[in-house]
Amino acid sequence: MGVAAGPIRVVVAKPGLDGHDRGAKVIARALRDAGMEVIYTGLHQTPEQIVATAIQEDADAIGLSILSGAHNTLFAAVIALLKERDAADILVFGGGIIPEGDIAALKEIGVAEIFTPGATTGAIVEWVRANVREPVDLG
Repeated sequence: MGVAAGPIRVVVAKPGLDGHDRGAKVIARALRDAGMEVIYTGLHQTPEQIVATAIQEDADAIGLSILSGAHNTLFAAVIALLKERDAADILVFGGGIIPEGDIAALKEIGVAEIFTPGATTGAIVEWVRANVREPVDLG
């Protein structure tokens, strides 16, 4: 496939039944302000819808915001669907109310990073920049 040019593309999604999307919107805006292309899917997305959007939009990463307590199931479903569709190169990260004790298990199944409520938008932007895609050498 070669090295992707252009801005990093991130799908920001709110899976499940949780109706609070302020945090997801704040992250989407921060990533956009940092020069990334952000596709915000809105509320109540299923893992299937999120993965379909990411593949369709040729996304580099998926950022999931989960406050509902269903993070273990939802992250696992998204990762499994990406593998199933030969799209495991799309990085999955997330944030929300996720107990410290669950983070290691989520990373074990392939979640690249988890941001807890104290994380700043700057830290998230920096992490995405550093981890989502190999830097393109324009020299």
